[in-house]
Amino acid sequence: MSTSVDAEQAWRDLQRIRVPQERVYDEFERSASGGRGTAYGTAALMWVFLAGVGIGLPRWGVGLLAAGYVGLLGVVIVTGSRRRRMQLHHTRCPGRMWASFGAMAGLVAGTIVLADHFTKALEPISAGLVQATAGAAVYLLSLGPANRWAADSVRSGGGPEAGEEPGR
Repeated sequence: MSTSVDAEQAWRDLQRIRVPQERVYDEFERSASGGRGTAYGTAALMWVFLAGVGIGLPRWGVGLLAAGYVGLLGVVIVTGSRRRRMQLHHTRCPGRMWASFGAMAGLVAGTIVLADHFTKALEPISAGLVQATAGAAVYLLSLGPANRWAADSVRSGGGPEAGEEPGR
């Protein structure tokens, strides 16, 4: 079975298929984070929650603050998902997305614990503000790289990276 293949025509066909697919991935990367407003809103909510916990509220106050924080985060998530310009039909959550979520949670929690250790000598209100500011700053600084790293796994199809053997 030998059929002649025109290399130029094959290249044009490949580009016709690949370019729209790349545009879909680019749009997914742009809309994955929900935009700057969502990131800053989430960081502001985190800051208010951490500052509130840091001022030494009674147990019922911390519970009420936590319930309000979770509720407002839910509102931000629902609002962000409704505003999203593009939704993929079968969106996958590959391991990189879960890994970036876990790494960000560990990084922010570690920052808060470290800030708590360094601010023990300060009065509780000042210490709480320092912890809240450090936690929100680390969240904002690491959000972009984490989203780009997680979105790359969707672009690559979640398969092995170039140069890797399948199954390794």
